Amino acid sequence: LTHSLTHTLSHSLTLSHTHSLSNFFFLSFSRFLFLLGIYICVFEMVVLNVKKGEEPQFLFETTVAALVEDVTNEVADVYNTRLRIQRLCMAIEQLSQHGIMKTPKMQGLTPDQIVDLKLKDDTDKYYPSGGAQECVDDIGLRTGQAPSEQMRDVLARTIAEAKAAIAKDLVKRNVKMTMETLTDVIDKLRGAVMIVYPMGLPPYDEVQIILDDDEDLSGRQAEKEVVPRENACLWWANKELTRTKKLSDFIGRNEKTKITCKIQKKGLGAPAREPLYDEETQKKMMAYAYKKQEEWKKLSENEDDYMNSAWADGRALKKQMHGTNNIKFK
Repeated sequence: LTHSLTHTLSHSLTLSHTHSLSNFFFLSFSRFLFLLGIYICVFEMVVLNVKKGEEPQFLFETTVAALVEDVTNEVADVYNTRLRIQRLCMAIEQLSQHGIMKTPKMQGLTPDQIVDLKLKDDTDKYYPSGGAQECVDDIGLRTGQAPSEQMRDVLARTIAEAKAAIAKDLVKRNVKMTMETLTDVIDKLRGAVMIVYPMGLPPYDEVQIILDDDEDLSGRQAEKEVVPRENACLWWANKELTRTKKLSDFIGRNEKTKITCKIQKKGLGAPAREPLYDEETQKKMMAYAYKKQEEWKKLSENEDDYMNSAWADGRALKKQMHGTNNIKFK
C-alpha cells in the first residue's frame, strides 16, 4: 500500500511539473508573439515613391501622423542633397583629372597671358599626396597638376560608391533613402579628398565650396533643378498636399500604404498624370501589337492561298470516289 501511494504521488507531481512547463512555454511564446506584433506595428511606415517629372528619384519613409509640411521639407532636403552629391562627384572627377582650380583671376588664361600679366597664385602649397602628374586642362580652369594614378583610384572608387548610394535604380530594389545615408556619402567623399590632398583645398575650389555647402547656383542649370524646401510642394492623385494638414488626411491611417508622389516648385500647376501602365507593360503591349500587325499583313498578302488547299477543292468527293485524289502530275 505504501509503495502504491508513493508511486501515485510521484506520478501526480510529474504530471503537475509537465503541465507547469507547458504553461510556461505557452505564455512565453504568446508574450513573444505579442511583442513581435508591437514591433511590427511600430516600425511599419508609409513609403513615398518620390518622382520629379516622370522619372522616379528615391523612396522615402514617413508616418501617416506626420504633418505634410514636415514631410515636404524632409523630402526636399533629400532631393536637393542628392543633387549636391551629383555635383560633388562631377567636381571631384575634374579634380582627379586636372588638379585643383586656379585662382579666379587666372582662370581661363593661357600660361603666356599669366606671365605677361605677372600674376601669381598660391596653389603650390596644395600639393597632392604621392606627387602630381601633368595633365593640361584645355578649359583653363585648373592647374593641370593631377594626382598620381594611385590617388586617382582612391577618388574613383569613392565616387563610384557615392553614385551607387544615390542611384535611381534603388527604387526598383526597394531601398529607402535617408538624410543619414546622404550625410555619410558626403563624409566619405570628404575623407577621400583629404587623403589625396592632406593640406586641404583652396577655398575657391569648386570641390571645397560644395563640401562647405556654400554654392552660388545663380544663373546655372543646377539652379533650375534645385527645389528649395520653402518653395517645395508634393502632389499625389492629381492634387497638392496641403502643408497645414496631416498626411493621414489624404491617404488614410494605414501605415502600410505606398504612394507615388511628385515634388516640384509651387505655382507650376499640377504635374502630368501617371501613365496607366508602367514602362515594362507598355513594351510588352507594343510588341504584342506589332506581332499581330505582322500576322495580319501576311494574311492580307496571301488572301487567296486557301483556294489551293485540299479542303477547299469542290471536286474532292468525286476524286475520292473515282480513286484519283492522290494522282499528281510532274
